[in-house]
Formats: sequence, C-alpha cells, structure tokens
Amino acid sequence: MEETRVKRSLDVLWNGRIIGRYELLEDGAELFSYDEIYLASVDAAPISHSLPLRAEAYGKRQLRPFFAGLLPEELQRQRIAAYLGLTESDDFSMLEAIGGECAGALEIIPHGKSSQGGEISLSPCDGERLSEVVKSLPYRPMMAGESGLRLSLAGAQSKLPVVFRDGQFYLPENGTPSTHILKPELSEWFKGIVANEHCCMTLARAVGIPAAETRIIDVGGIACLLVTRYDRAVDSSSGEVRRIHQEDFCQALGRPPEQKYQSDGGPLAREIVRLIRGGWSSAPAKDLLAFIDLVVFNAIIGNADAHGKNYSMLYDGTTRRLAPGYDLVSTVFWPALATAPAMKIGGSDSINSILSGHWRKFAEEIGIGATPLRSRIKTLCNMTISQTCESMSLPMECADILSIVHERANRLLRLVE
Repeated sequence: MEETRVKRSLDVLWNGRIIGRYELLEDGAELFSYDEIYLASVDAAPISHSLPLRAEAYGKRQLRPFFAGLLPEELQRQRIAAYLGLTESDDFSMLEAIGGECAGALEIIPHGKSSQGGEISLSPCDGERLSEVVKSLPYRPMMAGESGLRLSLAGAQSKLPVVFRDGQFYLPENGTPSTHILKPELSEWFKGIVANEHCCMTLARAVGIPAAETRIIDVGGIACLLVTRYDRAVDSSSGEVRRIHQEDFCQALGRPPEQKYQSDGGPLAREIVRLIRGGWSSAPAKDLLAFIDLVVFNAIIGNADAHGKNYSMLYDGTTRRLAPGYDLVSTVFWPALATAPAMKIGGSDSINSILSGHWRKFAEEIGIGATPLRSRIKTLCNMTISQTCESMSLPMECADILSIVHERANRLLRLVE
C-alpha cells in the first residue's frame, strides 16, 4: 500500500531547537513525531505529560489536546479564523498562521522557515499605535495577519503578548519572545474585570500564594491589565529573554480545550493531585500544598471559573513544578454569571454553597486529612481577612471586590471553625 504523503509540515521548536514535527497528510490525518536527533540527546524531555518521548508518531486524537490547547478559544478563535479565512476547527492551519509565540517555550514554525538564526526584532508600539492595537483586538485578536507577528495565547479573553522594556511597549516580531501580556477591558459584560483580576492576583501574593505580577495601566482611555509573564526569564545584564515551558492540566491530562470544565469531561482535582504525586512534579509535597492553596483561594474569592486550563505545570530544565496562579478573578462579582464551579470541590454545585461536608469529601478525594485541610483553610481565611482590612496599595476600583472577598473569607472561616 502506498504511504500517504505529507501535505504540509510544521517544525516544533523548544527555545530555538527543533525537537519535533507536526504534519498534515494529504488524506487529512495529522501526526506529531519527536525529532530523531532530539530523542537521542541526553537532555531530551517531552513537551507534554500526555505526549511521552517515543520514536513512534502520535495521531490526531493523541496530539490534539496539547496543540489545540496552545490556541485562543471561543469567540477569539472564531474571529481569528474569520479574519484569516481559515476553518475554525482547523488546529493545524491556525497554528501554522499564529503559532510562533505561545504559552511556554515552544514555537510552531512552517517547515523550512525556522526562527533559528532568524532576525529577532521589536516593533515600537506606544502612544497612539498602542491605543489603536488595543481597540482593534475585539475584531482582530492577537493582531492576526500582521506582518512579522505570529502570536497565540489560550483563553477566551482579549489579550496580546507584548514586550515591555524600560517603560516602552513593543510588538514581538520574527520569533522574539514576549515579556508581558496585555489584557484590556473591552467587554461591557465584564465591566471591572481589570480591577477585579488585579485585586485578586495582588491579594493572592499578599497571603503567600505565588501568582503572576500585575499592574493596571491606561491605554487611550481603556483600562488594561499588564501581566508579567512567569514563563519568561529575563537576564538582568544582557536583557536576553528565555522561554520557560509550561502546559496546563487539560494538556497534561489529554483533554482538548472544549473539555476544560468538569461538567464537559474536564480534569478533576483528584486527577491533578494524582499527576502531581505520581512522580511528574519535582517537588510533589510542595506542589500538592500549592495546588490546595489555589483551590481554597479560588473558593474564598468566589472564582467559579477555575477550570483545568487555569492550573499549569512549569518546566525549567529538569525541574517540573506547579506554575504560579493566573487568571484569578472573583466571578461572583457579576451576579448574572453561573456559580457552578468549573472544577467541583467535594461535589458542590455552587461556589456560594461549599459546606463543611464538601471540604471533608474534597480532602478524601485528594487523599489528605480533613483536619490539616481545615487548618489550612483557617489560615488562608485569616490572612485574607487581615489583608482585605488593609489598603494593599490597591486602586479605589478594587474596593467592591475586597468587600466581597472579605465577607466570603469570614463566612468560610465560621464554617470550618
């Protein structure tokens, strides 16, 4: 039987090094295979827990959760497809068009056009130009189709990878790694989301939970959240930016983006804990506690949208650790939003009614004692109450969020005492 030929091919690069190839065959099949030279190297590492190192190629069903997980979702994806004239469900063509600068350390580059040795460049983007770019994002997400730009971030919210250096903004061209993510407030449905996320992220760090650094800036009258990327390391002397690989738990557990919610078949807390404990984390005990802290904190702030793509692992060299918190938002701030937890806590059907029995069941599900869990909940609640009584140098727009979180922390504390 004649072998089906390759129609198009994408090189997969890890910090500029070709480590594999993503191929579209003439019969429509898709394959991902690790590069033979890479497999033979002593430092070879898999790009995903769901795609272990092996010589045999992976088919579409196996590769899709990881590669589709690099792309924007929902309306963002629809609009990129429409702008570029692509089929919305075509992951391969989407990555071919925009997969140059993704979350983590990978670049997805059309075969033969590798960024290895290519010109790294920054396009200045300040003042009026930055304002125009931000205002265009609802209609042209990720600046899709802009010459020199191939940018992709998962999620349904408008955002843009940028380089922010010495107080100046730049668009990362020709494979240049970005340093920050700009998230403008562009939707009337989620008015106040910039202040909301900044407040919750700042509060997380204040109570000792690692979380991405954020600040609020004004761009042409539009409030924007400027997020420092934790999957980038900047050399303090040379200014060189190095990508650090990461994958979210949908990717790690082999779930496509449309299954990020538990109700749609998405990851369960116990599956995440099993992966952390099962040897995938370099420090399982510490990462288990860090994951529990994030789950409890999301309950305190009232974040019903903490799904499988909002928890990640960060891979740096031979070290695999739970990533800092990100996308921490008090969704209860908008009463019209659903309160069903994206990832249930002990089977609770509402982020507003997680009772003592739910926490006991949660402890049982993830294999820890109910008493130490209750003790940690008390500690985080008390720290949250203390911090929300202080200004924390937050803008006035955060006052309503702080009030909601303060009340919720008090309520949870009374529940577990």
